[in-house]
Amino acid sequence: MDQRLHVLTLATADLNAAREFYCSGLGWTPLHDEPGEILFFQVAPGLVLGLFDTAKFDHDLLRGRSTSGVSGVTLSHNVPERDDVATTLAALEAAGGTILKPAQESAFGGIFHGHIADPNGVVWEIAHNPGWSIGADGAVSFG
Repeated sequence: MDQRLHVLTLATADLNAAREFYCSGLGWTPLHDEPGEILFFQVAPGLVLGLFDTAKFDHDLLRGRSTSGVSGVTLSHNVPERDDVATTLAALEAAGGTILKPAQESAFGGIFHGHIADPNGVVWEIAHNPGWSIGADGAVSFG
């Protein structure tokens, strides 16, 4: 199997709140929006993020219980300038997110970052990492 993902799908209890957060807060444009079911965003070449209504997610997996949410996962977005961390966190909070960790120095690796949960509890790290560079094609380089 190739070392790549094509779709990352997250169970989403409130799809309308997620739509507001991702479209208004992040400024993203849906690749496909099936109201009441699933919302897809093209997040990188060859990679789609899917936000799938929790009940339909469980039905698709043939599960008899409700998926309670995402845990132990952080979605991260690197911003070009240190000041962009606080600005981005504020915009996401205004779109329904909950700040978990305000913009600050990280204990690890010289990163300046903060964390925010989307309306469904998905944790985002907004970071400025001067040790990384991100090419026009989205490829990350360390050092």
